[in-house]
Amino acid sequence: MEYFEELAVGDGDSFGEYEVTREEVTEFAGQYDPQPIHTDPDAAAASMFGGLVASGWHTAAMTMRLLVDGWLDDSRALGALGVDALRWPEPVRPGDRLTVATEIRETEPFDAERGRVAVEVTTTTRRGDTVLSMTAQVLWERR
Repeated sequence: MEYFEELAVGDGDSFGEYEVTREEVTEFAGQYDPQPIHTDPDAAAASMFGGLVASGWHTAAMTMRLLVDGWLDDSRALGALGVDALRWPEPVRPGDRLTVATEIRETEPFDAERGRVAVEVTTTTRRGDTVLSMTAQVLWERR
């Protein structure tokens, strides 16, 4: 469990594997992003995607799951201030397997108890397609 002072620019890791199911794609979308490209296989097939795709917000949620399981759950991270430059360059499809890579881009003291850590997060499929990129601004406990 690293403190802020032990984190360095350039540190990073790759971890996790998350299998995306059709049921999860349509269930998440039905509750949070009920657009036909996420909920209706026939409408999605006729769209520019040619088939059902996950909501970008679902992709972000799956990414967060991987981050918590692979890194944050056993860390001194305290929460995030937000994210910068969130992008979904390729869609996530049922059957995709996702992994996450992180790289610390910047660290600076925030106050006496916390530091701010800018973490570049990239989520990719097993095929190597990037499906999410963002820079998370995370508060980290100081010694």
